[in-house]
Amino acid sequence: MAYAEKVYKVRNGKQTKQYTWRCRYKKPDGTWGSEPGFPTKVLAEKWGEEQEAKVRAGSYIDPDLSKKPFGVFAKEWMAAQRPRGRTVMNRTERLNRHILPRWQHTPLRDITWFDVEAWARSMTCAHSTTRDCVSLMSRILTGAVDARHLQVNLLYGRRLTGLPAETQGKQKTDDESMWAPPEVVLRLARRMGPVNGLLVLSTAFLGFRLEEAHGLHRRNTLLVRSQPHDGGTFTCPVVRIDKNEGAFAQYFTYDEDGKRKIFRGLEPPKTPLSARDIDVPPFLEKMLRRHLHDWPHDIVFAAPGGGYWWRQAWTIKLRQAADGRQPVPGTRGAARVEPWDPIMPGLTMRDLRHTHDTYQAQIGVKPVLAFEQAGHRYPGIKGTYQHTTPDMRQERLDGLQALYERALRNLGWDEVWES
Repeated sequence: MAYAEKVYKVRNGKQTKQYTWRCRYKKPDGTWGSEPGFPTKVLAEKWGEEQEAKVRAGSYIDPDLSKKPFGVFAKEWMAAQRPRGRTVMNRTERLNRHILPRWQHTPLRDITWFDVEAWARSMTCAHSTTRDCVSLMSRILTGAVDARHLQVNLLYGRRLTGLPAETQGKQKTDDESMWAPPEVVLRLARRMGPVNGLLVLSTAFLGFRLEEAHGLHRRNTLLVRSQPHDGGTFTCPVVRIDKNEGAFAQYFTYDEDGKRKIFRGLEPPKTPLSARDIDVPPFLEKMLRRHLHDWPHDIVFAAPGGGYWWRQAWTIKLRQAADGRQPVPGTRGAARVEPWDPIMPGLTMRDLRHTHDTYQAQIGVKPVLAFEQAGHRYPGIKGTYQHTTPDMRQERLDGLQALYERALRNLGWDEVWES
């Protein structure tokens, strides 16, 4: 039975006649809990009876847990998660750089939407970073609810509005700038050469994510899909995005002391559906076979030396090819660098993945197959009821082959890379 007791105030080391009331109540484990600061005995007893009623109903939240600092619980929440390594890195950087400097010592129960929204509006980083920070805080507070530290997450479902205007770089306003016509892809591939250019060409016609392309192993390249069809067997070459080691990852990890070190290696792809077999059209099968015949490395699109590409190094390589480059005069020990005119300024590997999906729509690939080949979930009941067929696959391969051959004719080329 909850009860209340007086707590006398102390001034200059001496007890005064002023007092408040402290509630004492039975916790779920049978021990006595206390909560001070009530102005009257009635309010203290009422609060205690409410806690004991919640104990009986199974909805009790320990006030001591709700007072836990956000930074302490955030560390517990991060330790309980098992996302991909780069996600851990991004969350850690958001916490250390933006969130914890403001909220580390704030009790969980004192975090309100009013305060969070005001804080978000004062941030000077990119708006996308601000929204990521607020979203991460909301996920952590939802974890606090699940861990019985809070009754409710006051950030859940709230929409961040009223952010101040930010100065942004040049934005892509032309719809066509998000995808590359086949002629552009072929020109870019020729400029980058038979290895790096083949990566660009494969991304546009197969729809790789960058980490999938950089992590592709020769053992997963040009396998064979075989399906019964029309009284016989349908076969086609495939590139496999392996479910266990289908993506190259580069990110920072942190030890218990907060010391940062870099991880570079293979890990599972982005989602379970990302693990897939991608059907390869005839022209790319020929190019890949020719490439692998004399290629000494296990990584199909390895960097010079046979290792994985550093992200920044690959970005520079692509930017020079797509945006153009200035000439550099030759010096002792360094050859002259010839200038390149721009082909498609601003084009990124993500744009090339968009390009693949655009090609699929252009040649009429059935949605259920287009989603599968891109590693996406086909939404709705149709994703359960519809299935891919060999005829669908052959239509897609024929369509991609036709796009490639038409681009060659338009450019007046016989091959992408001249012998």
